[in-house]
Amino acid sequence: MTTERTFGPKGWTPERLGSLVGKTYVITGANAGAGFQASRILLSKGAKVVMLNRSAEKSTAAVKDLKEEFGQGADVSFVRMDLAVQASVRDAAAEVLKTVPQIDALICNAAIAQVPTQKITVDGFESQLGTNHYGHFVLCGLLFDRIEESKGRIVVVASLGYKMGLRTIQFDDMNWDKNYNANSAYSQSKLAQMMFAYELQDKVKAANRNVQAYVCHPGSSRTSLIKTSGSMTTRVMFRLMSMSPLVQSAEKGSYPEVMCATEDGLEPRALYGPTGRAEWVGPVGKGTLEPHAYDKAVMSKLWDRSEKETGFEWNI
Repeated sequence: MTTERTFGPKGWTPERLGSLVGKTYVITGANAGAGFQASRILLSKGAKVVMLNRSAEKSTAAVKDLKEEFGQGADVSFVRMDLAVQASVRDAAAEVLKTVPQIDALICNAAIAQVPTQKITVDGFESQLGTNHYGHFVLCGLLFDRIEESKGRIVVVASLGYKMGLRTIQFDDMNWDKNYNANSAYSQSKLAQMMFAYELQDKVKAANRNVQAYVCHPGSSRTSLIKTSGSMTTRVMFRLMSMSPLVQSAEKGSYPEVMCATEDGLEPRALYGPTGRAEWVGPVGKGTLEPHAYDKAVMSKLWDRSEKETGFEWNI
């Protein structure tokens, strides 16, 4: 499957979307960057969007901006959730289950990246693994039945960073107590997210459940990710790089996640994103997926470890 054959030379764009009236999308980290742009695209087609964000202040401002753009009738709201805090994830999921009767797709968009020094969450996890992987692992599990009722989807927003570092999971020291490195720890957290999605695909198939899971990445996009958690050096480097043609807009960075939330006929064992230079920019389609991302023994071990660490057992 190539971009040209499937979506034409320009790749997937929101022009392929029809009306999304009656559909509901839940997006983590949607008050800025690609998550905000994904919300804009979905709302423009009449969908309902529920944002799960850490900052109530930024969320209120984002909702205000979206209603100004699409009218006061635009169905957009937020539930406060801090992915780094397991109790917050559980509280937010309970609020969603109480107030959101339908979920056509849960888009796991939020992330932190390149945290310069080792930080441990209140639950005892390395901050990037705790936020990016464990937070979403529990959220997806808590909302799974509601998603299945809509024959919906789980979209994991990964990163090409999964190819950096060890290219596997460091099970003997998942918090990087001995050898913390910002890039390696980030790489492991994004690889863990991908492995979760691919293992979920296998479990869904074996249990004959009705949820699809897809993995995508935004390429190299001008988002607030590095700005919010990276070191000063990393931020300066990315700022300089963002002026080059190797970085695209946050709006284009949102295309892969919107595609994975809406497009029919996608392949499960795939990584969707830009297909141009270094797969950082360019037409959106099916990119290159390295085999270490779906190493079955590692995926299964990670799933069991994730259930044990979070104290959350999936019902699947």
